Amino acid sequence: MARVDTGAKIRTKDEGGLLETVKVVVQALLIALVVRTLLFQPFNIPSGSLVPTLLVGDYLFVSKYSYGYSRHSMPFSPPLFSGRIWASEPQRGDIAVFKLPKDNSTDYIKRVIGLPGDKIQVVDGVLHINGKAVVRKRVEDYRTTDPYGRPVSVPQYDETLPNGVTHRVIERDGDHGYWDNTYVYTVPPGHFFMMGDNRDNSTDSRDESSVGFVPFENFVGRAEIIFFSIDENASAWRIWEWPWTVRWGRILDPIR
Repeated sequence: MARVDTGAKIRTKDEGGLLETVKVVVQALLIALVVRTLLFQPFNIPSGSLVPTLLVGDYLFVSKYSYGYSRHSMPFSPPLFSGRIWASEPQRGDIAVFKLPKDNSTDYIKRVIGLPGDKIQVVDGVLHINGKAVVRKRVEDYRTTDPYGRPVSVPQYDETLPNGVTHRVIERDGDHGYWDNTYVYTVPPGHFFMMGDNRDNSTDSRDESSVGFVPFENFVGRAEIIFFSIDENASAWRIWEWPWTVRWGRILDPIR
């Protein structure tokens, strides 16, 4: 039987396979983009400002939906709109990722301490909120390093915020570090006051020239869970070293 030439190009098996591969890759990238923008974004901890809660080498997921969405919820923060949609304000005690107000691009992670309208002050290392000292209880010392990298034991406390959230803080320089005595900060409307749990080794809202008050629009999301953790001086790509460099006990720890 004679075949009729319809003018259609017949795809070879290799061409069909390549096209399917490209489609799968594109779909996977789109799904990843949607998940990263709307649901969860991974971050890693490069500094010790939230020790003992978060350690250098922790990898965590941040929920993007917790506070609603702003332009900073999307990669590269495109100026598509201002403010937030489906907004839900951060709660005192949340650990949140935000864009540094100074440049609106650098990612910072700190704990929410002050809400709009609050008055925040530190007196001899003790946090005060709206004129009342926050309750803190001395617990066992924490092993860390001093500014020269030498191992030291430092005071550690359970600090309980006015809404009942309890978390640990350390005072590497005791109660007389650089930021352990401040004036009263009044948090403006639509802004939040952020601090690290490593109180003497945290650049946060106490330093108005570097961080200051954080606009609600700058929030990226709330830290939820540690999905991987590796020793500070180890490399994650050295898989063969994982048996002794991965902090197995921290994996899947919820962040509080």
